[in-house]
Amino acid sequence: MAKRVVSIHHFSKFCTVKNFTNVWEFQLLMASSQISCNLMKIQNCQLCNIVSPVRYYNSSLVVFPVIRLTSNNLALRLERSYSKGKEKGEKKKKGLVNINESEIAELVNVLSLKQDLKNAVDSLKSDYVKHLSLRSAAGSIETLPVELEGDTYTLQEIAQIGRKGPQLLVINLSSFPTALKNVLKAIKDSGMGLNPQQDGTTLFIPIPKVTREYRESLAKNAKTLFQKFKDNSRDIQNRYIREVKKKEKEVSSDLAHSVQQQIHALTEQFVSEAEKVMIDKQNELLGKD
Repeated sequence: MAKRVVSIHHFSKFCTVKNFTNVWEFQLLMASSQISCNLMKIQNCQLCNIVSPVRYYNSSLVVFPVIRLTSNNLALRLERSYSKGKEKGEKKKKGLVNINESEIAELVNVLSLKQDLKNAVDSLKSDYVKHLSLRSAAGSIETLPVELEGDTYTLQEIAQIGRKGPQLLVINLSSFPTALKNVLKAIKDSGMGLNPQQDGTTLFIPIPKVTREYRESLAKNAKTLFQKFKDNSRDIQNRYIREVKKKEKEVSSDLAHSVQQQIHALTEQFVSEAEKVMIDKQNELLGKD
């Protein structure tokens, strides 16, 4: 029997079918790379539905198309193929969301939303100024906020702060020993890159020299503080979105959905602003222009 070959283009891929005396061999080829993949052999030319196995291609899991064969007319059709994993160029860009503050104001207090997000950005900027400086840490640590018994205090309000030489800070908590754990946590979370050593109710804090490693450590801490800001901004976003969802039954679904998208887009604007602040701070710490 003579060979009969049917080729078809579909979704940038093609398939060939070859008849070798009642044995059908299927080969699926990537049109761009000409890489072939033997699927299976079918006896007796009966009506078949075949799904090829999952294979790796360019580090992505790819499920090749379904092939349907009818022996009467050799009709060959490729169903849509699906990829497990993100292939290059496949990811669609999300459309921009136009922010209409009047529309947002129909469901939430948009001025309050913007102020909450602005306060979060300002808090990040303040943390960068206070805690991420190449100058001495003595002045910064005095105003370090410490959460204690539901209130916030500066470190100098609950401890005696002094020096023992130019490179060592001494924090005495003998008058407020229950605050020790909270103070250690505040120092750790400050992003200043300090490593206090505890001796009873006293903390000894070596002041790092301004080395390249210290600069890089501060730059890393700048990103850590930015991540905390992002978490905070997401909490703000979600709080206002919950307000919208409570009113979904009172307004059209289109309006509720649109306002939720706009709240997300508005939050992203402040996140982008904060990210620029972080990058500028990192460049400053690393001595870049």
